[in-house]
Amino acid sequence: MTCCSSRRSGAALAVAAYLAAANPLASPAFAQDLPQAEPALDPDSPMDPLPELGVDWPELPAETAPAAPAERAATTDAGAALRYEVRLEGLDVEQTEAVSSQFDALSTLRSSEKAPANVAQIDRRAREDAELLVELLRARGYYDAEVEPRVTTEAGRVVVALAAEPGDQYRFTGVDVRGLEGAPEQAEALRDAFGIRKDDPVDAAAVNAGTVALRQRIGQGGFPFAQVPDPQVVVDRESRTATLVLTVDPGGARRYGRIIVPEGALFSARHIGEIARFKPGQPFEASDMDDLRRALIATGLVSTVNVTPQPGATPDTVDIAVRIEPAPPRTIAGELGYGTGEGFRAAISWQHRNFFPPEGGLTARAVIGTREQTAAASIRRNNFRKRDHVLTADLALSHLDQPGYEARTFLLGAGIERQTNIIFQKKWTWSAAINLIASDERGAIGSTTSTMRRTYFIGALPTMLAYDGSNDLLDPTRGFRLAGRFSPELSLQDGVFGYGRLQLDASAYRPVSKRVVLAGRIRLGSIAGAAADRIAPSRRFFAGGGGSVRGFGFQAIGPRDQDNNPTGGRSLAEFAAEARIRFGVFGIVPFIDAGNIYRSALPDFSGLRFGAGLGVRYHSNFGPIRVDVGTPINPQRGDARVTVFVSLGQAF
Repeated sequence: MTCCSSRRSGAALAVAAYLAAANPLASPAFAQDLPQAEPALDPDSPMDPLPELGVDWPELPAETAPAAPAERAATTDAGAALRYEVRLEGLDVEQTEAVSSQFDALSTLRSSEKAPANVAQIDRRAREDAELLVELLRARGYYDAEVEPRVTTEAGRVVVALAAEPGDQYRFTGVDVRGLEGAPEQAEALRDAFGIRKDDPVDAAAVNAGTVALRQRIGQGGFPFAQVPDPQVVVDRESRTATLVLTVDPGGARRYGRIIVPEGALFSARHIGEIARFKPGQPFEASDMDDLRRALIATGLVSTVNVTPQPGATPDTVDIAVRIEPAPPRTIAGELGYGTGEGFRAAISWQHRNFFPPEGGLTARAVIGTREQTAAASIRRNNFRKRDHVLTADLALSHLDQPGYEARTFLLGAGIERQTNIIFQKKWTWSAAINLIASDERGAIGSTTSTMRRTYFIGALPTMLAYDGSNDLLDPTRGFRLAGRFSPELSLQDGVFGYGRLQLDASAYRPVSKRVVLAGRIRLGSIAGAAADRIAPSRRFFAGGGGSVRGFGFQAIGPRDQDNNPTGGRSLAEFAAEARIRFGVFGIVPFIDAGNIYRSALPDFSGLRFGAGLGVRYHSNFGPIRVDVGTPINPQRGDARVTVFVSLGQAF
């Protein structure tokens, strides 16, 4: 390429580096004739004698000198330390917007503006930044730009002004994108993606961005081996114009062929094919490569992965070579929590994510808490026959001593689900399972009786369907979520009987400013087909606690027996509203919740219990950590006046 500027300066190198950083997939089209960087200066080396300064300086008033020794900076023979400010002059609004962000990022004056400097230092910085501004203007098409540094004083303060005369902006008289006849169906779309047209300004950033867009678009169009070099730009100073030539080699459209993995690879080609979103015979799309790379990393079994297109067995196909470096497959995790009414809870787990290859994870888990003791093992087969489908099997022994019941339970279950995660947050998720439960439970039979112990044998088919239209899995700020859960169940206790459990959840999030998000939640539930007294206490609905109605203790809301123990019920209604106010990594959340439990099959919304309070959030890299403190507005007998809940993630 040909470029008119013959100046070789550190400023030119800085501009080229900035443009390359802003467009990492494209080489700066206007920086090919720039010199190699000179060796860095040692800031501690002594200064050479300065026979004269390059910037005209005004007579400085005496008050510009520092008034006290504490305000002095390092000085040289050039004089005392001074404070200064920087201004760009001579540019219109559009020109200022075009160069100001890059100038601020690269300017020597800007980087040291808050610190005092002596006359020699300010002089050197001003001359360097004048060259920088010239290069930035030339990168935007102002090839005749000139910049003169000037120093004045205002109210005893030094003002360094860079007075620019940008001149005329050069424009393209011809833009020739060649080679697109090799992709006739994509030609117009590729020209639109490049975006540079005749009479457009000779803007290096726009040309680089257009080149990147063209490379991405041609890859999406099914051309994995396309060659898109840097465009050649020839500038004519006499006519203040330029011409651009970009020669594209599409390399031929391809369709997917085989997936190729090395012998002894962590995953077989077949399993990777189950994870990939493309199938043999479909047109190649470059975005599929990045998607597959991210999906393989999301398995937790991969440390690094390379996904590379290579020529297929026939001229119209492309094979995908996948090379994986495995990650450690074992994980030990711990968890601590506390909630009023729930007490302390500590959990530890050991996991081998590839115990049954491929992706058959074995997890052993133990929980010790004030109200829970559990030993459990589970098997999860991720990406089972299809991406994001998970096959599960669970075995658990647990002892729960809750306010509403006490249960010693054995559970054997299996299921399949379509899951969501932080890397690939899904709009739609679902699950279906079968559970066999044997449970020895102590709970209230009715509101006028005391608790008693009974044994239940239960078979359940729980299912779930959910839609997530929010913008974040752990800390949503906009959108909404809907979920429905239905579980038909058979119970053996003094005979066999059946019933169905239905629960509906909805939540919405709306930002009202940059710092404030309003959030609301509704939960409704119903059990139909059997009286509440016959249903096992652990299968009834309860309300109250950190994930329910805050301000009340865990399971503390609803009907109670004659000993003031909660009995649970066949229906529930819950409502919650909060304002999430954020200050950097911290936030406060005032909230009000309401809800109640009913013994009837449908909630009648009477007797709602209200809780209110204030939460504190710390927004960590992996999600918000919350502490909520609440109080009941209309408590029942025995309710605590203050409740505290600590957990990861927002309340809903």
